[in-house]
Amino acid sequence: MSDTENKPHEDPQAPQDETAPAAAEDSAEAAVDPADQTADETTELDPVLKLTGELDSMRDKLLRALAEAENTRRRAERDVADARSYAVSSFAKDMLDISDNLTRAMSAVDETALADAPDAVKNLVEGVAMTEKAMATKMERHGVKKVDPQPGDTFDPHRHQAVAQIPSEHGAGKIAAVMQTGFVIADRTLRAAMVAVSSGPVAGNGDASGGTGGNVDVKA
Repeated sequence: MSDTENKPHEDPQAPQDETAPAAAEDSAEAAVDPADQTADETTELDPVLKLTGELDSMRDKLLRALAEAENTRRRAERDVADARSYAVSSFAKDMLDISDNLTRAMSAVDETALADAPDAVKNLVEGVAMTEKAMATKMERHGVKKVDPQPGDTFDPHRHQAVAQIPSEHGAGKIAAVMQTGFVIADRTLRAAMVAVSSGPVAGNGDASGGTGGNVDVKA
């Protein structure tokens, strides 16, 4: 008998082992890299993160735009207020000479001599006085006020202009004399008052006492 005849014949219809493919699939699933799974989850979340970032950016831009709009509104209101307050600055400066002339005219009047003057002269002086008063009232109505310091007042470099420094009975740094009144419009100086600043009382040797008069700051 030959070897071929002694070997059993394999049945082509014999059931095959189904456990092997299932084990192979389990091995394949187990072989998946956890990093790949994280990457997939991150990919799914990327649109959410992107939209959140865009929302934060738009919110920031909106807040900046609102702040800029508020600043623009405040600047506009300030400009309008300044325009109302200082619109007459140029005109007011031109009127100061007239006011000064009226003041000088009234200062030159001798009350004693005026008592014996004719009625025409008295009426003229009275008319000048009324004009000076009316002009001051009208200027104040438009925010223009007189700065009229007195000897002994503290020197203010923002309101006063020092044209001399002299010894006087007043302390160093005080106003010793006034040469010309000043004017302000709203909170700005239209014309500084011209004054002489005291360097202190005169000592027996003819020098200002204390020796500090020369150090008084007379600049704004």
